[in-house]
This record gives sequence, C-alpha cells and structure tokens, in this order.
Amino acid sequence: MSGNGSPHQDGNLPAESTSFVDRRREIFKARQVLSTARLVTLTGVGGVGKTRLALRVAAGLRRAFADGVWLVDLAALQDRTLLEQTVVDTVGLSDCSGQPPLRVLVSHLRDRQLLLVLDNCEHLVAGCAGLARELLPAAPGLRILATSRHALSTPGEHILALPPLPLPDPDEVRPQAGKPLCNEAVRLFVERAALVRPGFAVTADTYVPIARICRRLDGLPLAIELAAARLRVLSPEQILRRLDDRFRLLRGGSGVVLLRHQTLRAVVDWSYELCSPAEQMLWARASVFAGGFDLDAAEEVCAGDSIDRDRVIDLVAGLVDKSILIREGQEHGPWARYRLLDTLRHYGRDVLRAAGTEMSLRQRHRDYYLSLAERSVAEWFGPTQVEVAVRTRREHTNLRVALKFCLGTPGESQAGLRLAAILYFYWVSCGSVAEGRHWLDRMLALDTEASWARGTALWSNAHLALLQGNIPAATAMVRECRDLARLTGDTSVLAYAIFVQGIAAWHSGDLPQAQALMEDALARFDALGELNSTVLLARTLLAGTAISQGDIDRAITLTRQACAIGELHGEQSTRAHALYFLAQAEWHRDELARASAHAKESLLVMRVFNDTLGTAVLVELLAWIAETTGECERAAVLLGVAHQIWLLVGGKPRFSSAHWISRHETCEQRTRHVLGERAFQAAFSRGAGFDLDQAVTYALGEKPEDAAPAGTGTGAASIPLTRREQQVAELVAKGLSNKAIAAQLMIAQRTAEAHVEHILTKLGFTNRTKLAAWVARQRERRDL
Repeated sequence: MSGNGSPHQDGNLPAESTSFVDRRREIFKARQVLSTARLVTLTGVGGVGKTRLALRVAAGLRRAFADGVWLVDLAALQDRTLLEQTVVDTVGLSDCSGQPPLRVLVSHLRDRQLLLVLDNCEHLVAGCAGLARELLPAAPGLRILATSRHALSTPGEHILALPPLPLPDPDEVRPQAGKPLCNEAVRLFVERAALVRPGFAVTADTYVPIARICRRLDGLPLAIELAAARLRVLSPEQILRRLDDRFRLLRGGSGVVLLRHQTLRAVVDWSYELCSPAEQMLWARASVFAGGFDLDAAEEVCAGDSIDRDRVIDLVAGLVDKSILIREGQEHGPWARYRLLDTLRHYGRDVLRAAGTEMSLRQRHRDYYLSLAERSVAEWFGPTQVEVAVRTRREHTNLRVALKFCLGTPGESQAGLRLAAILYFYWVSCGSVAEGRHWLDRMLALDTEASWARGTALWSNAHLALLQGNIPAATAMVRECRDLARLTGDTSVLAYAIFVQGIAAWHSGDLPQAQALMEDALARFDALGELNSTVLLARTLLAGTAISQGDIDRAITLTRQACAIGELHGEQSTRAHALYFLAQAEWHRDELARASAHAKESLLVMRVFNDTLGTAVLVELLAWIAETTGECERAAVLLGVAHQIWLLVGGKPRFSSAHWISRHETCEQRTRHVLGERAFQAAFSRGAGFDLDQAVTYALGEKPEDAAPAGTGTGAASIPLTRREQQVAELVAKGLSNKAIAAQLMIAQRTAEAHVEHILTKLGFTNRTKLAAWVARQRERRDL
C-alpha cells in the first residue's frame, strides 16, 4: 500500500457548477459544531440541499485538514458490503495487500488529519454508522461529515437538521434595481432562471409570482431549481398556476441536477421507497393533517387497519429519522409536534387516493378534532383555560381542515354546524371573530334542520355579528333562534338567545330593554343550573348596562360578583371583561388608582388570549384615566395607540354605546385643549407608531424601548420580555409565590398572577418549573 495514498493531498471536492445561495447561518453552525464534534450528520428532506451545504462547509474547512477533505458519494451504492471498499477507492488507496478494506482504512487514517464527507447515507445507515464507530476511535485526527435523510444513530453523533430556505413574503417591498434580493429562496430561483434564460432578472411585476412559487414549494431548493428550469417555456405566472400539478410539471430540464433528482416526483419516490410499508402507510395517513400534529392525534387518526396504536410512536420516530416528518421547534411548548412539508403531504394524499382510503381518513381526522373541540369547551370554564386557548390556537389549521371537510362533503353538514358552534368560545375569546362568522354563516346556510346545533350556531353567530357591529344581522339570527328554541322546546338555547338579544338592545341604545333581557337570561340560566363563561359574561354585560344608565353602585356589585366567580373557578377570560367594567365604574367614582390597576390587570389577560378587541377598549379606558389624572401627554399617546389597534379590528367600535362614544370624544377634546394641537399630534403619532406589543407595554406603564430580547437563538430564548416581565420571571425562578412577587414588586396579587400567566403563554411553557429552568439557562448564557 502506498504510504501517502492519494495523488491529491487536499482531497477530491468537486468544483461548484452553479452559484451557492447564502445559507450563512447553517454554514456557521456546521463549522462551529465540526470544531468540537467528530461526527456531524446533516439531515433533512430530499432536495433540501444537504449535499450542497456539506460541500460548501467542507470546502471552507479544507485548510484545517492537512490530509485533505474527501467526498464519498454513496447515492449509487446499493451493496452494503462494498461500503468500505468505496471509501478506500475514493481516498485514492491502491491496496494490493488482500486485507479487509476496513483494516486498510484504519491503517491509512490512523495518523492523518482528514475530513471524510459521506454523502447520501440514508439507504446505508447501519453500514455508515458501523464505519464511523470503527474509524473514529482508531483515527484521532479524523472528522466525518455525513448527509442523510435520517440520523445514523451512533454514539457521539451530532445532528444538524437542515431546514428549507426562509419563505418570502409576496407583500414585502418590491426589489429595486441594483440592490441584492434579501430572500434566499427568491435569489435561488432568479439565479437558476438565468441559466435557462440568460439575462433574466426579477422585476417589480415578477417578484410576486416568484415569491409565491417559492412559498408553494416550501422553500425546498431542489423544487425551486426545477421550477426555475421551466422558464424555458413558461412565465413565472404560468408556473404558479400550474403548481397544483407539481409532480407532472417539475420534471427534467436541469443539467446541473443529478439524474435521480431530475424530477421532484423522483426525489419523493426515493424517500418513499426508503420507508418500511408501515412507515409508508403512516406517511400517507398523516397527510390529512395540516399545520402539524402531535402524537395523540397521530395515534387516534392514523392507527387501525394494519397499524397498531402502540406502534405509531415508533413509526413517527422512524419518519422523523428519515426527515419525512419534521419535528417542530419549541414554539409549541413542551408538546412535541410534527409536520409534513406541503410537497410530501401532497404525495401522501396521492397515495391515500390511489388506495381509496382518503375519505375514511378525513372522517377520522374530523372526528378527532370535533372530539377535541368538545373536550376544550368542557374545560374552558376552569383553571386550564389558558392551556385550552393555546391548544386550540395550535390546532387552528387542523380545525379549519375539519370544517372545510364538513362543508364540502355530502352528509357532513350537521357535524360541521356542531363543530363551528362548539368553537364559539374560541371565536369570541381568542381573537377569531371574523373567522367564526365565516364558518357559521356557511354552515347555517348549508344545514337548515331544526336542531340544538343550529340553535347554538344562531345565537353564537349573532353574538359575533354584534362584535362586528352588524346589529341587523344579529337581530335576525336571534329572532330565528328564539323561534327555533320554542319550536323544539330547548330552554337552554332560548336563554342564550335572550342574552344575545339583550346585547343587541344595548348596542342599539335601548338600555332599559337591554337590562330586562339580560336579567331574564340570567334568571333562566339560574333555573337551568347553567354556569360557564357565557353566563358569567351575561352578568358582566349587565354591569355594563348599569354603567351606561349611571347606576355605578350596582355595576360595582355585579362586576365584583363576576370577578369572585371567575376567581373561584379559575376562569380568566370573562373575568378580564369584568375587571374592565369594574375599572370603568371606579373611574366614574374617581377611584383612579384602583381603576388603573384593574384595567392593567385586565389588559394583561386580554393579551394572553389574543383578544385585540378587548385590548383596544382597555387602552381607551386607560387614556380616559390618564386624562382625568392630568397626564395629558400619556392620554394622547394612548389615544394614538388605541387608534392603531382599532384599525386592526376594523375601525372605531361600531357596537359602542352613545355613552362610550361621548367619553371618547370628551377625552380627546380635553387632551387637545391642554396640550395644544401640535403637541397632541406628536404624542398621538407616537402612540400610533407602536406595534401591538409595544402598545401594551406602554399602556401597562412601561416604556416600549425597555423591551429587550431575553436571550438569543430559537424558540423561547428569542422571545422578548419586558423589563417588568423579566423581573417577574426572575422572582418565579427564586421560588416566590404570586403573593410574594406582588409584595416585592408592590403590585396587586392578581396583577402578579396575570404577569406570570402572560409570561408562561408568551414563552410556550405550562408551569413555573419550566419557566424557572428557562431563567437559569438565560443566566448561564449571560455568564459565558
């Protein structure tokens, strides 16, 4: 055997045939990890660019390895027994000793400083893992950089999952001549397009279709390259229109792509064939999910018919290893979630359709999310309310899919109506009023059968219509709901219809009628033994009618009762509304410090539930309080903040009473008079320039500029906490109770509780222990 072996001591890396687009973060991370880890595996779905990234990383490290950087392409190798020999051949050894190739390798590499790039390991995982286990201990100067669709699963392996390229926003500022494109996916498309159409450049007109193409293709480099190759015969707009038939369209046409990558279908076929039959089946069944799913959902929807429930976890793990399923990051808190890239989901759906099982899987999917919604509404009135809100928001996309299935499938309208009606708690309390109306309008038009579901959908949709300021539509639906309840004898639906009718009367300015109807509804709820968030809201809104009629004492009594009930049951959403009316009543009685404290506490909770409408009215109230206390500049800023938030919910509150509108106008007029027009406009504009988080921070009495990243990286670490939130988090980490935190910071205990809940939700945690551990990690990072 030759002593030095290779005729090319620096290795055999090929020259790049096309330009390399960015990936700076991933390159930096890979080089950083390779400086300490001896086995690094780049994983990712087929076509995501693992090979190109590995080659770029390896080329950048060439000087660090005295004996070269060597690429071993395993794509065409099907015989496991030839693995070691392939490596021997690649590094240029001419061995005539007759020794096993593994021994030859060990002998050659023992005293060398060398980087070995094992490319396309997925179909030879066991062999590659074994090779690494043999070589690394024997050769201290050896590093291995592997690419594979799933991990090698060997001790000492460091896995770097390569994501698709960042998705562009088609609505961002159009590119300007002479300036580089910011988005990597668009830049890749344009550079590859120029290979088939010399001189091609993105313009303001072509940017939008190109950006949408890149989004439709999930930022997958191979798919983008194949799409760009079609510019030989199609325009970007035509490519975009044809992407629905992506597997037919994206074939061939790129001379710089390996033969097995000539079509996107070939890439996905390749991944599919590497899966076991059970994994293939789970892949296909998982295609009914959208926006991700968790293990519980996979077990419920995908098990059965040749897949035992207890096997699902192993099959999911196998698909994650093969980069078919993407495990999502920490943004979903402690619960692991998985998703298929849209391209792979389409492929799985094709498999389902070919097998004739798509309909049954979509029914299972709908049944699971209907059951989840039923469980959520049962848990809503209780201490887990925030968790229910987070869970429902997390499953929003799947709920949409289930609703759409019901809407478009004969015989499923009743289930769809039931699902849309059950989700009333989410539509009203979590900032999804418009979408709730979207689904309820369509379901009500589709299913006209007199039923509990229709009655519930009618009063729910009427309430949503009122929140949008559409009193005529709400009145018509409430009238139909009352008629239906009397026809069917449903006393519960009748009570809710009367409650919503009371809200309509209030918004119409008929305060005595509103009061009578709400009192009637509450009496019916009591007789039925009904107690939930909606019943609590009825008591709260009755307090609102009392304020509008000048009965402040009664309003304070009602809101305190509602707060006490909410606190007893751990309910927060409606309690926050009660705090708003309590704050308003206290403001009327010049109890300004109490009013401000209760309004801020309510505001914190509104943000937890993503209630933008509630946030707007609370900022307005805080502006009124500031003006009353003589803080006119702050009042003007808050009016600007409120103006900006109202734009998010469709402009000034059309549902507001004349009393509310009068107070708003009085506050604005007095503030203008005290400050003068120029100073008022400056302060107002300042508030209008805040984003929503900055706006809430300011309204709570903290400066927006105080908000700073609490850490770096991904997930919770990159989420900014305000200075006050950071203080609260530090105290939680010290083990202090909410009561102790309140005492130390000199705030109300309820405010401390609201801060803690908001921080937990903001960071995606479900308990204080996880928050404390996170704070400890932040300290460690700062100390490094």
